[in-house]
Amino acid sequence: MKNAISWFEIGTTDLNRATTFYETIFGIKLNPLDLPDIKMRMFPIDDMMGVGGALVDSGGFHKPSATDGPLIYLNGNPDVQIILDKVEAAGGKIMMPKTEISPEYGNMAVIIDTEGNRIGLHSIPQ
Repeated sequence: MKNAISWFEIGTTDLNRATTFYETIFGIKLNPLDLPDIKMRMFPIDDMMGVGGALVDSGGFHKPSATDGPLIYLNGNPDVQIILDKVEAAGGKIMMPKTEISPEYGNMAVIIDTEGNRIGLHSIPQ
């Protein structure tokens, strides 16, 4: 098993707002994929065998939460602080500021996105 995670979905109540938030804080372009009953905006990946994920509007199947459910950590390299500096201006909140895990395991932070989801950020020392 190369990665513990193969796919993740972040629930949204306003897909356009969530897309703008994540594109702004990470400086990326999300890729649309709309199916009959679900709309997704996929995070770009370099390798189709790598870990992928998407923002999802599933008409209520996904429920954003700041307290319940799993906590996923998105790649915050090279430094989570670069992303944290954009969060509030993009409409999110910082729940836990940049915190060192250890010198070898890097730093973490936790934010609340525009949809009310609790999302972790992680960066490894370069």
